[in-house]
Formats: sequence, structure tokens, C-alpha cells
Amino acid sequence: MAAFSVRARAVDAAAAIEPCGHCGARTRSVCNAIEAPDLARLAALAHGLTIPAGRQFIEEGDAAEHFFNVTAGTAKLFKMLPDGRRQITGFAGVGDFLGLAVSATYAFGAEAIEPMRICRFSRSRLKTLLADFPALERRLLEVAANELVMAQEQMLLLGRKTARERLASFLIARQSHGDAVRLPMTRSDIADYLGLTIETVSRTLTWLRGQRLIEIPAAAEIVIRDRPALERLAAGLR
Repeated sequence: MAAFSVRARAVDAAAAIEPCGHCGARTRSVCNAIEAPDLARLAALAHGLTIPAGRQFIEEGDAAEHFFNVTAGTAKLFKMLPDGRRQITGFAGVGDFLGLAVSATYAFGAEAIEPMRICRFSRSRLKTLLADFPALERRLLEVAANELVMAQEQMLLLGRKTARERLASFLIARQSHGDAVRLPMTRSDIADYLGLTIETVSRTLTWLRGQRLIEIPAAAEIVIRDRPALERLAAGLR
């Protein structure tokens, strides 16, 4: 009976680790700061959610009670303007950690562009975990610092760059594996984020293709053909 009890506990522990240990987003997320033997504690805090396309899962101004780790899909982040319009401020994909608010409320809203899977963590319970795992706290600080850098880049993007430079910068930033750039968001979303019109985005993509810098095999995919030239364009050197 004792041997059976030990095996049962081992199976229970393995089951607890399973969601985090086999998560495809772990290597790209803050969760990789926690070693495999301690994943059971992380898994116990995580509440997995499936978010359909078009569903908002963070409401600007709501109490910031949770953190969110994206494990599949893409979301658009936005701010509400006084007249009711929305300004897209960014996009979040696999491995991104959302909700690092410094105030008591969320400073932005988030909506699924496509079906998503996220892990939701209670802010109060996660703070307890951070006390035991300094490496995780350091990773979260890195995420916060990166968000500040990205905000500064966005200010430069909107304030100084031309339409061609903005779109080139956007494509380079979204390139992850190989030459393909996946674009699950609409052209309207891209235009909103870059401070352009839909027509300007379409014309600029056509121009980039005519210059043999990119190919457009599908509406949701761009293939970068000449990254060095695209980088020079993004930097205003072409």
C-alpha cells in the first residue's frame, strides 16, 4: 500500500507539471525562469482559458487583479479615446506576458484577433511565488523594461518615420522564424497601429513588393526577400 501511495503521489506531481512542462510557449515566456522540478507550483497557480476571436479579455480601467500569459494566438492591445474610438497600441503573441500594471487598474484593453489560449494568474497569488523564485521576478522586470523600450520605439515610429519606414519597421519587428512574417491582424488594425490609412498601408505593401523587398503569398502572410534593404529603409537610409 505504501508503494502504491508513493506511485500515486508521483503521478499526481507529473500531472501537475504536465501543463507547464509541455507548453509550447514556455521557452519564449517568463515561465522559463522556473526550473522543471518547480513547475507544479506554477501550474497550480495557472488557470487556462480559451478566448474566441473578437473577445475582449482585458478591460481598460478594470481592477488589475490578474496577469496573462499568451500560449497560443494573437491579441491586439488598445487604448480608448474620450470620443469612444480605439487606438491600437500593440499586438501580443505567444510568450507575451500581459497585465504588468503599476497602478490598481489596467492601462489598456486586449482583444483576441484569432482564437487564443492564455494562462491567467492571480496577482496576489503570483506575488507569493515571486518571493520564492527571484529569477522569475527578474524576468518580469526585464519584460517591464522591454515594454518601456517598445513604447519609446512606437513614439519614434509615429512621430518621425514615413509610411514606408513605419511599415518596414513593423514587418522586421514581427519576423520570427525564417523569412515569413505572419499577420493575423487586419490591414485596418495595422493602419491603426502605424497611424496610417488602410489605403496607405495597401499602397506601401504594393510598393515594397514592386521593389522586390517582400512577397505577399496570402493576406495573412508576408515573406521578406531582402532583409538588409528593408532594414535600411526602416532606418531611413534608402
